[in-house]
Amino acid sequence: MAIASKSNRSSNGKRKTTRQKHARAKPKPKQHSSRSNPKRWSHHVIETSDAMDIEHEIFKEGSAQEIADSLKKSSTRSNRRKGTPFQSAMSMLNFYINRAGRNLPKSRRTTLDNAKKRLREAFGRKP
Repeated sequence: MAIASKSNRSSNGKRKTTRQKHARAKPKPKQHSSRSNPKRWSHHVIETSDAMDIEHEIFKEGSAQEIADSLKKSSTRSNRRKGTPFQSAMSMLNFYINRAGRNLPKSRRTTLDNAKKRLREAFGRKP
């Protein structure tokens, strides 16, 4: 019969539980990704998305109508999307809005919300 090693016993001679053994485990050092700035992953997704090729910085500069027209053109031309052109366009717009979060100025948020309405109209959907 095997006898438990000393390291598995506490000072009073009883066996340590798994929780007790792992409670003092040292945390692993954080490993940084190979990218220089990990906070910009959403920018990377927008720039390299395989779903559709959108105009450079269209979300930052364009009016609501320009954004809607650009997204419609990009999504209808793309053959690599999974859903319908409307789904792809709206998904990319929502992705940008959600990732910007609180850093998105109110005026820009309003413009992007109007772009959603224009996009629905452009695809013949109900507002």
